[in-house]
Amino acid sequence: MWRKTLWRRLVAAALLSLGVSACAAPATQATQTPLPSDFIRRNADWRPVIQTFDGYQMVRVPRGCFKMGMEGGRRDERPVTEVCITRAFWLDRFEVTNAQYGSEGGYGGANVPRGNLTWFEARDFCAARGGRLPTEAEWEYAARGPDGLIYPWGNILMPDRLNFDQRQLEPSPVGSFPKGASWVGAEDMSGNMWEWVSSLYMPYPYRADDGREDANNTTLPRVFRGGWLSYVDYGTSAVMRFRLAADERDWRIGFRCAKDD
Repeated sequence: MWRKTLWRRLVAAALLSLGVSACAAPATQATQTPLPSDFIRRNADWRPVIQTFDGYQMVRVPRGCFKMGMEGGRRDERPVTEVCITRAFWLDRFEVTNAQYGSEGGYGGANVPRGNLTWFEARDFCAARGGRLPTEAEWEYAARGPDGLIYPWGNILMPDRLNFDQRQLEPSPVGSFPKGASWVGAEDMSGNMWEWVSSLYMPYPYRADDGREDANNTTLPRVFRGGWLSYVDYGTSAVMRFRLAADERDWRIGFRCAKDD
């Protein structure tokens, strides 16, 4: 028994050093170790903090835990696992626009999200800003929070809070749907554009130490998040995940950047 306990503690320490931890236990099992006092336990316990860095508005995402994935969701959204974000970070309030990127993607307009770029191009743009792409766990946590909401605003689809295929087929300028903001103040995390994240596409449960955050892996596809398709079950939800080769493009895939706190 003591060997199992020691092994679990060693694994937990390794995960904490990566800034993300995942519990191997089912999502219904309570966390055994008391959480640090600054971990956010409910979405309502946090008020958005917005700060501008080099012209980009970013929202602060505090430390906390959430249930990643969805019971009854698609096969690649299961099993549901408790994941803890052990380091606070900053996330772009909006998707990176054409004007910010310096050129247009598949859709024109200065404040329209920049799409039609590879994962490598999105990664390199964030790095040039002194940032990075968010991990898949960070992205989902920023969209859903400790409450584990299906959509950034709640558990019911509200068509007036996002741009999706039943509204129009082209993306809207960023900031067009402020009522759809997530608990940390990030907008368009459901709808408008899909968004590249750093993670390789691998099965759940999410573990930061299983190779999915290997920046040098070019054999597996990368994940993009932020649905806008109504004909897929929960296709506009914050749990939806898709994949594409890192060197491929899609007009509808954009990105937002993160940076460490």
